[in-house]
Amino acid sequence: FTLSLARAASRGLISNHRYFIIRCAAASQKTQFFQPSVIFPRFFALETASSKPEGKVKRFEADTHKLLDIVAKSLYSDKEVFVRELISNASDAVERLRFLETSGNVKGSDSPLEIHVTTDEAAHTLIISDNGIGMTAEEMEKNLGTIAKSGSREYVAQLKQNNASGQDSSNIIGQFGVGFYAAFMVADKVEVQSVSQAKGSDLKGHRWVSTGSDGTYSISECLEATPGTKIILHLKSDSAEFAKQSVVDAIIRKYSNFIGVPVFLNGKQINVVDPVWTKDPSKVTEEEYKAFFQFISGNKYDHPRYRITFNTDSPINIRALLFIPANKPSIFDMARESDIGLSLYSRKILIMSKANRLLPRWLRFVRGIVDSEDIPLNLSRELLQDHGLIRKINHILTSRVLRYLENEAKRNFADFSVFLSDYGLYLKEGIVTEPDQSTREEIAKLLRFESSKFPEGQTTSFDEYASRMRAGERNIYFLSAPNRELAEKSPYFEALKKKHDDTEVLFLYEPYDELVLMNMGQYDRKNFCSLEKYLADDTSDTDTVEKSEGECLTQDQANKLSEWAEKILGQKVKKVKVTQRLAQHPCCVQVAEAGAMRHLLRTSLMGRPSTEKYLVMQPILELNPGHQLIRYLFQLVTSEGPNQVQDNILATALIDYLLDAGMAHAGLLDENRDMVTRSSQLLTLLSERVTTASDKKSQLK
Repeated sequence: FTLSLARAASRGLISNHRYFIIRCAAASQKTQFFQPSVIFPRFFALETASSKPEGKVKRFEADTHKLLDIVAKSLYSDKEVFVRELISNASDAVERLRFLETSGNVKGSDSPLEIHVTTDEAAHTLIISDNGIGMTAEEMEKNLGTIAKSGSREYVAQLKQNNASGQDSSNIIGQFGVGFYAAFMVADKVEVQSVSQAKGSDLKGHRWVSTGSDGTYSISECLEATPGTKIILHLKSDSAEFAKQSVVDAIIRKYSNFIGVPVFLNGKQINVVDPVWTKDPSKVTEEEYKAFFQFISGNKYDHPRYRITFNTDSPINIRALLFIPANKPSIFDMARESDIGLSLYSRKILIMSKANRLLPRWLRFVRGIVDSEDIPLNLSRELLQDHGLIRKINHILTSRVLRYLENEAKRNFADFSVFLSDYGLYLKEGIVTEPDQSTREEIAKLLRFESSKFPEGQTTSFDEYASRMRAGERNIYFLSAPNRELAEKSPYFEALKKKHDDTEVLFLYEPYDELVLMNMGQYDRKNFCSLEKYLADDTSDTDTVEKSEGECLTQDQANKLSEWAEKILGQKVKKVKVTQRLAQHPCCVQVAEAGAMRHLLRTSLMGRPSTEKYLVMQPILELNPGHQLIRYLFQLVTSEGPNQVQDNILATALIDYLLDAGMAHAGLLDENRDMVTRSSQLLTLLSERVTTASDKKSQLK
């Protein structure tokens, strides 16, 4: 009778009662109260020792022995993920039980479905148990005795092939599901006790034991097993920290904080069963969203600027909750090496805390989570290979973020303008780095620039610009300048206005803006065209000097001045010509692909000798024959008499200055100190000329 009670207690049939009642009819007819753990420990020991068979020792199938060492030593980058894997398996077992309960295919149980984790520093053990579906002896052999069932041979074959060719083997790991075996990273002995709750199975418990080192395991009857599964890890000496409550607590909160089953650590529940992304958005408060944002971003001093929530089942199951932070990103966040701020979950289990492939690098400022049941639960979940599913999720998330921002620009442009000020550089990076033109143009819809059509401070989009274009016009014109004042005073803007006064021009104030438009090439089949390029390609302009109002050099004078200037400047210029496209400026320069040249000056040509830079740029210097300074230059060049030498020296200094001025207006003069020196020399010569002239007047008087 006592032995029967011991069996009942060990199998969990009376495990929910701290005490049980025995009425002894043959004795005093009094009801007696007994505590099983106190009264019957020797019977448990007797039952275990005398009745439990040792179990038949079996060998792992095929090449599984070879795999265990690989799994234990090289499968995961962090040992701690074994906790996630085992809790994930426990959660799966509980969820399967829930599913089968709906169809009546499990034995009834009134116990709440839970996962319990127990640490024991003294014994160097970690126990993870659940009251889920459990396993029979046959299921133990099938599920634990082989790795991915028949997949072990294929795994080893692929592993050998990769090793022979020197390739990384991490890309094949995800093809074989062996998460349970991560336990051997930290344990020198793994014991699994289980009782199946499936309908039709008996209540017999079984024990699966393996050290993983000799390629064998044993399965035997286990009288103390309770419904569900218990995994006992006997930790290695170098993994003793996993028997500490604080260590395991941190790991569970990191990886399994949101699974749908209560997780208890040493009797205390520590996880959140219903995370905010699984709830109806209308029932989640702003404070809850803020708290969750601060949890996933790790920043308690920030809050969401924008929140993007969406669920979809087609073509992929996705639940996503994304945030754009209110605080402007720091210089460290802007580095391309910084991680994507998204966490990837599968059925509320953390797969990867920094899922860099879920979004393109230029959206690394986005924070949030993505939960997808379609994500394969690979044996090494932090080593997600370049799976087609991940690329699809990347495309869906990118499109949703861009669509959301486009709607925000229409809904509240004032707030969106602040967003552009803080995060516009990321969007421009996206245009430069995205290989797909359609994606580039989707990003470009969000950009805003000042326009010659509107006062300073007012911006416009490419779509708005296109709506104002003349019929038949195919170009979107832009001009790069440090600010509005310099843009409007640019000789290129002046030349365009002289020819087409009604042409709209976008002003780009950042050095990288024109690089962005150059990379994009076109928008909605309309070409981006810089004013420098437009004027350089304008075939209607020639070297011919036509009659004009006011004083102006003749054609012969213009030709003579051009020949002299080319001789003096030498290899600094490709050509010098006189044109009448300018009105107020004495000169300008034309350089093929000026935007690209400006970029080269900031990168590969930085610090190179000026002669080398001019050889690369090959500028064309254009002189305005009607400008007073150009006419004065011609007088100096053609001067004769006693001052001819001084006039030639002054003319040489003046043509050098004009080239400097033209290059400066074009943003192609990266070394200002040389220009300052030459300007000082020119002023000195002019001062001497004025002094000499003044002295002569005094002598005449």
